[in-house]
Amino acid sequence: MWVTVFVGVVGGLGLFLYGMKLMAGGLQKFAGNKLKNLVEAFTSNRYMAMLVGLVVTMIIQSSSATSVMVVGFVNAGIMTLTQAVGIVLGANIGTTITGQMISFDLQLVAPLILGLGVLMTLISKKARTQNLSEILIGFGVLFIGIGMLKTALSPLESVPQFREALIRWGQNPIQGVLIGFILTVMVQSSSATIGVLIALASQGLISFEAALYIIYGDNIGTCTTALISSIGSSRNARRVAVIHMTFNVIGTLLFVLFLGGPLTRTVTSLNPGNISRQIANAHTIFNLVNVGIQLPFAGVLIKISEIIVPGKSEKEPAQFLTHLDSRMLMTPAIALKNLYLECDDMASHARMALRKAIDAFETGDKDDVLDALEYERQVNRFQKNIMEYLQELSSTPLSENDRRRVDSLFNTVSDIERIGDHAENIAELADRYIDQNVTFDEKAQEDAEQILGKIFEGFDMAMGAFREGNLEKAHTSRGIEKEIDFLEKTARRKQIKRMHGKKANIDAGIIFLDLLSNLERISDHSKNIAESLIGVQTQT
Repeated sequence: MWVTVFVGVVGGLGLFLYGMKLMAGGLQKFAGNKLKNLVEAFTSNRYMAMLVGLVVTMIIQSSSATSVMVVGFVNAGIMTLTQAVGIVLGANIGTTITGQMISFDLQLVAPLILGLGVLMTLISKKARTQNLSEILIGFGVLFIGIGMLKTALSPLESVPQFREALIRWGQNPIQGVLIGFILTVMVQSSSATIGVLIALASQGLISFEAALYIIYGDNIGTCTTALISSIGSSRNARRVAVIHMTFNVIGTLLFVLFLGGPLTRTVTSLNPGNISRQIANAHTIFNLVNVGIQLPFAGVLIKISEIIVPGKSEKEPAQFLTHLDSRMLMTPAIALKNLYLECDDMASHARMALRKAIDAFETGDKDDVLDALEYERQVNRFQKNIMEYLQELSSTPLSENDRRRVDSLFNTVSDIERIGDHAENIAELADRYIDQNVTFDEKAQEDAEQILGKIFEGFDMAMGAFREGNLEKAHTSRGIEKEIDFLEKTARRKQIKRMHGKKANIDAGIIFLDLLSNLERISDHSKNIAESLIGVQTQT
């Protein structure tokens, strides 16, 4: 019997977790940019941040994932600790939605929902239909898993020792909380723990009182994922994980010592005789009350975290890559947004490499050459790390539109890196220019200044289009590239004519022609960046 129970429980729990994963992936892809925009909407208003945390967790189906994501945001310096507190507390409420769903007896309709999802997958290839079908399939698999859990546990009704053990645990708050904590740490999902409790309760194997203590421990156990994730992060990032744990420990103490009785009376009066609903409601009310009590004292939670993780965060060295964090991969739409920010930083370094290389021609200062080469080395570092992150992101569940954006970014990053390479070439030309102690003639200087103005204008326009998704700027950048082609050919023809007539220094003339070639190639790569955006936008 025990082998049968074990196999059934493992299989049912596996289906439950897989269903949750499918449903969460479908919801994220279905939400797409809306999820990204929602997170961007957080403010210093802790109550708005709490609502953001609630909704995001409902979509990604995991308070642990939300907390880990927030740790990543704070570690990257793009979210403050005050904003993070509200989101983490809201995540505790959002995660109770799964428990509410599975507390309803939908096992009879689950296969129908699963079948509908499969049918939608077969008859339509539209992205939104595919995403919706994934949600329905996940929903169906989740409930089939719960049904399998209940069936697997039913033989234990005939084992009085098992039920007596659960009753004993229910009479000991410390044991109950510890069991909930350990179980959630093992399965890495508070919703799965609630699912097991509902399955046990449906077979009459656990009392509500015993389940309540396990619920408390379950909420503490879900904090360990963020704590482990925060190791090696900035002080403020570690404080986010500490706040999440502190919040749930304080809440558990409040309910064990003072509020457990009122909570029991409330949920039993709401659904008398339905222990599955009582467990789900207890989980939700526990977190609602907890947030209601502690959110106004968010400043106190921050102070506690600063005592546990002492030190001043502003003295920590800045990271090279400020936006890329593997924790963000749990929410691909947000990870993609951060990739755009990182690519923009990479482009800024490429632009500075070019600026310093040009400055070296004007100042004759080799320090400008060295600065340009250092900026170009940083561009190469950006490329390596962004490409690796793009590869990781490619293996996550992405909407069709986001997948096109990822594919486009591979090309954009390569184009930015090539701009850095041409800036390096120009820096080396400047080094020769200084060593040979030559100067461009007045006409050549005028042509170079005119082309340079257009080069920076075209590059800035392309990156503006990239940042904003602005098609008008992208088309403008393409038009500027055509102007540069004409100016480059004209300047090249005029320079060769002056060299034939011995009106220009040969060494300076050779350097000037090489400079023109590199500038023209930079304009081509700027155009490529703009065209990558146009390609993505026109397919959306």
